[in-house]
Amino acid sequence: MSDLPRTLPVIQPGGASGSPPIFDKVAIVGLGLIGGSIALAARQHWPASLVIGLDRKEVLEKAMVLRAIDVAADDPVVMAEADLVILAAPVGQNIERLAELDRFVKTPAVVTDVGSTKRTTVEAARLLPSRFTFIGGHPLGGAPRGGIEFARADLFVNRPWLFTPEGDGAAGVLEQLCSFVRTLGAEPHIVDPAEHDRLLAFVSHLPQLTASALMHVVGTSAQERGLALTGRGVFDATRLASSPADIWRDICHSNADAIGEALDALIGELEALRRGLDSSAEIDRVFESAGQWRARLTKLRSPRNE
Repeated sequence: MSDLPRTLPVIQPGGASGSPPIFDKVAIVGLGLIGGSIALAARQHWPASLVIGLDRKEVLEKAMVLRAIDVAADDPVVMAEADLVILAAPVGQNIERLAELDRFVKTPAVVTDVGSTKRTTVEAARLLPSRFTFIGGHPLGGAPRGGIEFARADLFVNRPWLFTPEGDGAAGVLEQLCSFVRTLGAEPHIVDPAEHDRLLAFVSHLPQLTASALMHVVGTSAQERGLALTGRGVFDATRLASSPADIWRDICHSNADAIGEALDALIGELEALRRGLDSSAEIDRVFESAGQWRARLTKLRSPRNE
């Protein structure tokens, strides 16, 4: 991990809340935690914008009750005149939607996504007609539980929002998107798609898989009697274990190489620790290194809202 960059470039220009709409018609495809939170924040900051939500009927009903969207639809035809399309479904569904945009969106439009992996989506977006400008996106904001019912307008406040533009041809659109997410409270960063996927494999995907595997091992080994004796350690270490498999299935498939590299690194450390259980030096090495990195992590994240 020593070759990973310490920081990513931050894009500074941006608009302020209450300013004229950056986009007049925003279509959000997928109203889960992330899509729903974008919708709530967009309606809060730009009441003059039209926010269109696309999802299943039961999700749309919840979104309307929350006043997250102006228009609810399960038919993509409502995107016909959208000037911003945000793909907020799981990665595989986002790629399928990209292939359909030409049939439903009839005007020039900016297209972005919020998927946790970028390379496969960016590759698929290269096939879009020239009237579309695609820039991949990934807000690093979340919550232990997903779904529109947990959406919050402040979910992205002080959180990084990664963009993965290709080349310099879309600089103006990138400025628009950075202004858009900054008004939502986020901090825009620019990163290469391949670098994004490798970084996120270590800082996001590996923690999720580790939490899920750990909870599986603890549950199947300790059973009910053991679970009744657990302290904060198990709760804290497995907070992510309730994440939905349908989202993470796509992430694992679309970033298998980088996630495999991250898992191999963790397995190597666990094997070294297993061999060194009788070695004070090995135990000290792991705990001292972990403590130092944890302190750095805490310092880096201290300005943010958790």
